[in-house]
Amino acid sequence: MSRRLPRAVRSLVVCVALLVSGCTGASTGASHRASPVPELTLAPGAARPGPTLPGDWLTYHHDPQRSGDVPGVPAPGVPVAAPASAGLRQAWRAALDGAVYGQPLIVRGTVVAATEHDSVYGLDPATGRVRWHTSLGTPEPLSALPCGGIDPLGITGTPVYEPTTGLVFAVAELNGGRHVLVGLDPATGAVRVRREAEPPRGDRLAHQQRGALAAVDGRVLVTYGGLEGDCGNYVGSVVSVPATGAGPLVQYSVPTSRQGGIWAPGGPVVTPDGRVLVSVGNGAATHGAWDGSDSVVALSPGRLTVTGAFAPTTWAQDNAEDLDLGSLTPALVGDDVLAVGKRGTGYTLGLDTRLRRSGVGGEQAQARLCGAFGSAAVRARTVFVPCPGELLRVDVGLDGVPRPGWHVALRAGGSPVLGGGAVWEPDYGAGTLLVIDQASGRVLARLATGALPHFASPVLSGDRLLIGTLAGVTAFTGA
Repeated sequence: MSRRLPRAVRSLVVCVALLVSGCTGASTGASHRASPVPELTLAPGAARPGPTLPGDWLTYHHDPQRSGDVPGVPAPGVPVAAPASAGLRQAWRAALDGAVYGQPLIVRGTVVAATEHDSVYGLDPATGRVRWHTSLGTPEPLSALPCGGIDPLGITGTPVYEPTTGLVFAVAELNGGRHVLVGLDPATGAVRVRREAEPPRGDRLAHQQRGALAAVDGRVLVTYGGLEGDCGNYVGSVVSVPATGAGPLVQYSVPTSRQGGIWAPGGPVVTPDGRVLVSVGNGAATHGAWDGSDSVVALSPGRLTVTGAFAPTTWAQDNAEDLDLGSLTPALVGDDVLAVGKRGTGYTLGLDTRLRRSGVGGEQAQARLCGAFGSAAVRARTVFVPCPGELLRVDVGLDGVPRPGWHVALRAGGSPVLGGGAVWEPDYGAGTLLVIDQASGRVLARLATGALPHFASPVLSGDRLLIGTLAGVTAFTGA
């Protein structure tokens, strides 16, 4: 799993809107600290599942399909001819104890944000005030890792709300290379479930938990890839853990001798028929028999058995040149899947045809698009694909052919979401958020966010927008 961007990255001088200063979440509520992690710990008690609320954001990109398409969002409060500051404005900034690489969640009126310092926070959505703060342990310093790009390395993947337990789950990387799945009460931050969830193959210190978590049938799915630099002995995998914390783990490993990371920020995608899709990075094989890498893989939700898999005919060269499909989360487009990777070729795959069998080639259609990283956003048969130097609109016809449309230049594009007729696109290279008209590609507003992590993605809830930054969480209103 390499997260190196292609050399040919377009640059853009971005006109940054006036940053309106907001309040900082400085007032703290309840605070919890972690105890050492045994092999299995079940804390007594349980959160009440309770009803979720309109405006809740319970998983990465809003829904298990990772569409990023949010209904009920008003149109942006920025008239076409108005300056960016006319309607959208910063509401608050919460300075936390580390970078927030994943999306914040919103669970029954509390913003839940996880940091690279192995902390989870509950914030007031109106003010950013800290309601509770739970420390899960000591993160891994970069100096203790064989390679990497995050220092320290704590919680990177977006957490998930699990409805049968009413808990929010996150994976904390702790010193010594341990990976611990923790379930917290979203109302109080109390830890209810705590369990080791290590990757099944390779050196655990060489693995990074980057993809968003998913909740499926009372279990939490965790994906693993490698560190930036592709060093050490790691093998991409999916680990399924009972949400109660009790019972055996179920695991899938890419059948390659090394690498094949499952690291794309969107993590597992749940299809309408309940299967699980993941994108897989470059593997060790560069000739001979295909080793399961550079692929889109469909898994059964229970046993994680392979029900279908696709690799492009260029898989061997992709592996040799780090041009694999593992850099973008698979995008569900009706009954099809659009897969795009670092090579820049988009492949359309039928969910009930091509992804019911495994092998090389046989895509429904393909087209040259762009080298893609992160997670796309999808509305009907239109996909907004994030690329290192641009955001690209792609329309997938009923014939399966992906056709590129407008594009907006960026320094380094994050993962977009959709709402109110707009595309909300972070430019983490410029520290800005762009508001783009979905139909025309016209940029309606640019807002300064502060320094953003790679592949940052915003959250929309009513007229409010939240985004994780390298310092915490920033909120805007007027969305």
